[in-house]
Amino acid sequence: MSIIEYYYSANSAFAYLGSARLIEIAGETGRTIVHKPVNLNEVVAAISATGFKERSPAHRKYYFAREIERWAEYRNVPFKLGIPSNHRNDTTLVNSMLVAGAMRGDNVDQLAHAFLTAHWSTHADLADETVLATIAKSAGFDPDALMDSARSKDVQAAYAANTAEAIERSVFGSPTYIIDGDMFYGQDRLELVLRAHNKPFANNWPMA
Repeated sequence: MSIIEYYYSANSAFAYLGSARLIEIAGETGRTIVHKPVNLNEVVAAISATGFKERSPAHRKYYFAREIERWAEYRNVPFKLGIPSNHRNDTTLVNSMLVAGAMRGDNVDQLAHAFLTAHWSTHADLADETVLATIAKSAGFDPDALMDSARSKDVQAAYAANTAEAIERSVFGSPTYIIDGDMFYGQDRLELVLRAHNKPFANNWPMA
């Protein structure tokens, strides 16, 4: 089966900006998106990157405001400017719901897109169970069953395994896509992902 491995967190702005395009590319290429939600804080810490709060105001304003604003316009996705006040709330449950759906064999492309869209277009709180239930139901899922499964030991272990795997594979952040072993970090690399499907790039990742 031809796949695109997708490492991300359900509250990631840049995952949201590329979400619809990723789904389009999967449809165009016939590849299946393999969803691997991760604990992004652990992934970022593992590469010794400067934490979001510790970055300079100028960097935050450019990267988390102007860049987002431009890409939202470029990709024509609805976006409510500003970082949601609830953005740093716990993402364990929402990410685990995606893991649970994937483990059951469900196609969670639209569920992931719905979570991302709600957070960044309306500043929905992805730690609020009522909010999550509403979003899941709108995407065609049974929210109660999905939440129960998300809290299970098996799903929590799978979520932890995704995070450990991302760290092992030197994933830098969200979103990261891996196609035929080649890694692409950032939604601005999606056109390169499509090119890699049509014509693989020379050399391999990781570089020798």
